[in-house]
Amino acid sequence: MRITLALGSAVVVLSLLVAAGPAPDAGSKGGAMKGAAYLHAEGSFEPKIAPLSDDASSGLGRMSLRKTWRGQFEGTSQGEMLTAMGKGKGSGAYVAVERVTGKTLGRQGSFSLVHRGVMTNGEQELVITVVPGSGTEGFEGFHGQVTIRIDPDGKHFYVLEGTLPGS
Repeated sequence: MRITLALGSAVVVLSLLVAAGPAPDAGSKGGAMKGAAYLHAEGSFEPKIAPLSDDASSGLGRMSLRKTWRGQFEGTSQGEMLTAMGKGKGSGAYVAVERVTGKTLGRQGSFSLVHRGVMTNGEQELVITVVPGSGTEGFEGFHGQVTIRIDPDGKHFYVLEGTLPGS
């Protein structure tokens, strides 16, 4: 039962579309960003979230996370999520890290994401940021964020934004 509540809460937290702020203008960073490209990719993703452990007495849970990304960014990701449930309905939090591998704009490689989601009495906040310095190959030096939306029918959508260094 507690696993179901933790998983349900994590999915509810994920359902908020949060703008983590606009990506920096590639042209405003001076010489260090000369030739940088702005990345804006949209599409859908299919998540697979599976409980790894659950401690009903403490309200803590741990889950594996796998996604297939489709659209302007194509790829896969895997990671882990930790959840904490608050007392009463509609309060809890989660943190997660995931490694994303894929391609967009003629570039391919990987980068990591860090998630922070908090729900207080049904009010949700979600921030998903590219881990600084985590990019490889075509994503080396990538700075950005992801926003997500979950439709009532359960379909998941993403917007991946940020800056990529010049080639």
